[in-house]
Amino acid sequence: MKRLPLPEPGEPDSRSAARYLLWILRNQLPTILAGIVLGIVWMVSQALVPAAVGAGVDALTSHDRTALLGAGGALLGLGTVTAVSGIMRHRFAVTNFLDAGFRTMQVTARHATRLGATLPKKVATGEVVSIGTTDFDHIGYSMDVSARASGAVVAIVVVAVLLLDVSVPLGLVVVIGVPLLVTVVGLLLKPLHQRRRAQRELAGALTGRAADIVSGLRILRGVGGEDVMSARYRAESQQVRAAGVRVAKVESLLEGAQILLPGLFVALVTWLGARFAVAGRITPGELVAFYAYAAFLVGPLRTLTEFAEKLTRGLVAAGRVVSLLRVEPEFHDPAAPAPVIGGDLDDPGSGFAAAEGRLTAIAATRPEDAAAIADRIGLLDPASEARLVGVPLRRHTTDEVRAHIVVADNDDRLFRGRLQDELGTRPAAVLAALDAAAARDIVDALPAGLDTEIAERGRDFSGGQQQRLRLARVLALDPPVLVLVEPTSAVDTHTEALIARNLPAARAGRTTVVCTTSPLLLDRADTVAFVDATGRVAATGTHRELLATCPAYAATVTREEDS
Repeated sequence: MKRLPLPEPGEPDSRSAARYLLWILRNQLPTILAGIVLGIVWMVSQALVPAAVGAGVDALTSHDRTALLGAGGALLGLGTVTAVSGIMRHRFAVTNFLDAGFRTMQVTARHATRLGATLPKKVATGEVVSIGTTDFDHIGYSMDVSARASGAVVAIVVVAVLLLDVSVPLGLVVVIGVPLLVTVVGLLLKPLHQRRRAQRELAGALTGRAADIVSGLRILRGVGGEDVMSARYRAESQQVRAAGVRVAKVESLLEGAQILLPGLFVALVTWLGARFAVAGRITPGELVAFYAYAAFLVGPLRTLTEFAEKLTRGLVAAGRVVSLLRVEPEFHDPAAPAPVIGGDLDDPGSGFAAAEGRLTAIAATRPEDAAAIADRIGLLDPASEARLVGVPLRRHTTDEVRAHIVVADNDDRLFRGRLQDELGTRPAAVLAALDAAAARDIVDALPAGLDTEIAERGRDFSGGQQQRLRLARVLALDPPVLVLVEPTSAVDTHTEALIARNLPAARAGRTTVVCTTSPLLLDRADTVAFVDATGRVAATGTHRELLATCPAYAATVTREEDS
């Protein structure tokens, strides 16, 4: 069987939802075909059971022992084939389900990585979460049901041929009735598809709302906005509930039709068969077989409606995946990229410059101006004109820029898993980074130290502890250029002083840019660039020089000390 996740999921066809599902089908064609073959064998072996039962009844009626033994042997053989093929069909069905789901997860995760900072700007968090939860199942089931659906079609054809061979009128009832039933049920699929798509969009938006509320709960409580956001969430959740009810109404009709219509069909075939038997046109054994055929056909008919329903769900889910895959990154690699070399970094838009191997601080009257500079020199802003050694960052490949320049801010997250894996693969570098970030005490307090499993987003830790662990993670990475945005905003003064003392030594010989108005960090910087209200650098120098010569800088720093 396949090992998942896949080593290489391939490049998806994102032109439409249907083309995406076809792309998945092509990529797992061998297991799909194996499942279809086994599904056909499984269904056809069941379809032949009524014929064997009917032959046995006729053998009993005529007291033909040889024919009775033959019918019994046929039943035994068909039962064995049904059991073996059913087990193998299910194994391949599960393989197809997991393959499709994991392939979808891998291509969306890879594309999300390619998008980088573009992703949260253009796609709601709830959409991405829903792809990994709800859409995973729906796309997988659309591949899973293919084996049984193929078997159902072939089984219906086989039963129709057998019935036509015995009685043309009864055979015609099946040949005409089955497509009619499928058509009637199919009329419900279009409104179901539309309502399910609307419900899916509302559910994705609600998931995003929940994620925003959870991530900003402390802030909401601080400003008294918790009740407002709770009321808004309740209102939106009611919209999702109402959409779910509308979907359920159509689904209830579909489920009812799946029971009623095949039941009427069975009753019709049984009634006609009984009349033909009384008239002597068919034997008692053939009457039993006809009833068994009619009862058996309920299964294939339900399978076909199930296939249509799951295919509808799969198309809706694939549409959401395709919408994500169509999002283009804001940055594209140049045709002839320039190699990345170390050197000074500057931002013409603001006049900021960072010397290679030095610790440079950005102190801004408005913190958002410092963050904007960080985005530009990290090539996170599409309008960036930042340069490395005079060469625009846009002339390098995005991967090289990301490897050379790392921007760390307070929107970064800790992921679930072992803390050692989260902080880095080099134990010595991790321990040194923990010391530099004044975070060793956090690890020492954990039951298993670095081997401790941490919760998603690091919920086990306080805001200040999360910030120190994130700082340790990026220090352990040790990139050539590190840009830190407010790295000590959530820690106490004593811890901030430790970080300010340790940071220059931890980054010695490496280019480091710190966006902060903390006097403790500013005093440790080799150079401070003061950005005034215009968003441009108004003065540069050491912290003490700017305090003495730049009143606006002194006012900004004093305001930070007071706060």
